[in-house]
Amino acid sequence: MSVTRVGRARPLRTVAAALAVLIALAGCGSGSGGAGKNSSDGRESAATAPDEHGGPKPREDSSSRTGVRLPPLGADFDYQIGGAYPPPAGVRVVSRDRSATPARGLYNVCYVNAFQAQPAERDAWPADLLLRDADGEVVVDRDWNEALLDIGTPAKRERVAARVARWIDGCAAKGFDAVEPDNYDSYTRSRHLLTADDAVAFTRLLSAHAHARHLAVGQKNTPELAGRRKAAGLDFAVAEECGQYDECGVYAKAFRDRVLVIEYTDSGLRKARSAFGGRLSIVRRDVLVSTPDDEKYVRRTR
Repeated sequence: MSVTRVGRARPLRTVAAALAVLIALAGCGSGSGGAGKNSSDGRESAATAPDEHGGPKPREDSSSRTGVRLPPLGADFDYQIGGAYPPPAGVRVVSRDRSATPARGLYNVCYVNAFQAQPAERDAWPADLLLRDADGEVVVDRDWNEALLDIGTPAKRERVAARVARWIDGCAAKGFDAVEPDNYDSYTRSRHLLTADDAVAFTRLLSAHAHARHLAVGQKNTPELAGRRKAAGLDFAVAEECGQYDECGVYAKAFRDRVLVIEYTDSGLRKARSAFGGRLSIVRRDVLVSTPDDEKYVRRTR
């Protein structure tokens, strides 16, 4: 059983950095890969009719040529990776930990910690698959006491991916519709031992395996890599606090509004809804993503 780590404290990102990614993405909007064309990986197509904000409006039909079903656009969403409970009325999309059971009749996303080893699972990993510095010490994400996995060579990426693939198989067997591989941005905590290219190459392996199991794959955070979604084989985004940090536009552009947003503050919820209400799936949760029987539980969409 996995031990879900929740409520990642994210570093403050500058508006300038987010705008830089948006500008880069805007340059990709024409030609054979632009809006209104089938994407080169064959998993998504979008209508060219502009929406009220002037951007491309995706079709409501979320099926794809490979049998991967994408999450519905702008649907009411609940983030339950801290513990499963009956979804509130009107919810159509739920994300839950891989140890949980999908919610019947809804679109279910399976949370998998794919890039780091949770404390209780660290000993289960081969020692040489834990990232080590020049002194042989394991590199740890100190916010969560999680060892980073070594995806720095093709051979090690294959071995790590083979282990994560078993979890993805479990998600598929349970009936989930998609998988959410967390810690895509672990390379930024690797002390320069891993690169963005390593993260994209590893994600591409996970995406290929998930697609073979008819699961869609969500990019978790990491707006700086949103422009590489096709290379990584990603289908939608799961973005924590993109309203708070002015990043929602980056994901909306890259994923044509197929974005699940989790805000942990009232101000973040207001900002996300003000700019993207009705377009993206937005929910306000408490930072521990607790269950309704907990006094700290918070869930709002307005």
